Amino acid sequence: MSSNEKSLELSSRPAAEAYVSKVCFKLGPPSLIGAELEWLTALDDGSRPSLSALAAALGDHSPRSIAPESPVLTLPGGSMVTVEPGGQIELSSSPYVSVSRLAPMLDADARLLREMLGLAGITIASVPADTTRAPERLLVLPRYCAMENRFTTIGPFGKLMMCNTAAAQVSVDAGRDRAEVAARWQMLHAIGPAFVAAFARSPMLAGAPEGAWASQRMRTWLELDSSRTDSSRTSVPSTGDPVADYASWALDVPLLCIRGVTQNWEAPPGTTFAQWLDAPEIVGRPPSYSDLDYHLTTLFPQVRACGHLEIRYLDAQPDGQWVVPAAAFEALLSTPALVARATEIGGGTAGRWHDAARVGLADRDLRTAATELLDLAADVGGDFAEQLRAASRRCRTGAAPHEFDDAQTFGSRKESV
Repeated sequence: MSSNEKSLELSSRPAAEAYVSKVCFKLGPPSLIGAELEWLTALDDGSRPSLSALAAALGDHSPRSIAPESPVLTLPGGSMVTVEPGGQIELSSSPYVSVSRLAPMLDADARLLREMLGLAGITIASVPADTTRAPERLLVLPRYCAMENRFTTIGPFGKLMMCNTAAAQVSVDAGRDRAEVAARWQMLHAIGPAFVAAFARSPMLAGAPEGAWASQRMRTWLELDSSRTDSSRTSVPSTGDPVADYASWALDVPLLCIRGVTQNWEAPPGTTFAQWLDAPEIVGRPPSYSDLDYHLTTLFPQVRACGHLEIRYLDAQPDGQWVVPAAAFEALLSTPALVARATEIGGGTAGRWHDAARVGLADRDLRTAATELLDLAADVGGDFAEQLRAASRRCRTGAAPHEFDDAQTFGSRKESV
């Protein structure tokens, strides 16, 4: 759809749902995988670097959110750099045909990123939660102003999520047809709690209310705004077809912001996209396809449909260890039989997101599911089989992923971690 077509007004809810189904689930033989890695950033004294310092360090690779005139060049391995509201740095890889092809390119880009920032005195750390600093938003774009204003009405978790957390995300193709999409979608959700537990490593988060959690990062999402973070929470019964169900859910999520409506893009409180469609006078104009595109970027479910499937439920892993969950997803999705078996293993703990984030591998059922899933992935073989087997052994002992004994401390030492 061209930019002129994107500006066209949406005619009806069925038209909007058809559009969401088309753009969020691109059908075709699954063949590609990608990843997004996030790091916290700090200066030598532990404070956050300024946006101008980040822009100077990144040069032509800077995103336009911090350098409006930047050419936004990708790194040599094809990764694009973005900056999150609290100054976190993110690398979004190009898609590759396998984790074996993806890993050396993304890891090389990560090393280059560390070197570029290091020359400017900026340290990056692959830890999922900031344990020492109060949340501070550096980006002042209208999107993030609206986001903070909206989430602040719910509690402290929105600003904590925006400014003080980091994740590892894996993206995979949706599937060749709606039946395969449904199977892959169901599997990724069924195994989610077990994988949250298996890769949880954020028991501490500065500014979070008291409570013992294995993944404080995941806690911020679970405590945030279930209307936009849980695609299963809908007043309409599930049809079993995620393509249709996701489109229906997306339209019933309250608007987070509307570009250009006010200085801070504020949306009428509680108004859903569907309600805007039905009553354009609420906003002052009818919604366009471009408005719907933007609304879709304000949805944050555990698995987000954005053409491909973006798996969003993992803590940032120790440097280089993101390949373990990525290889596990790749293996478990590699054949219909493995998809079915993984769904069966994950079925016993499916939906237990809060338990996984709170107690992690201390829960026997979650621990068992995690070890069985990782063993199943290892049985597929390939370049990462031994790492998957080692991760299974680690889960069996109840241990979290780790690199340094003090991996949860950030800002208290000068060297890069």
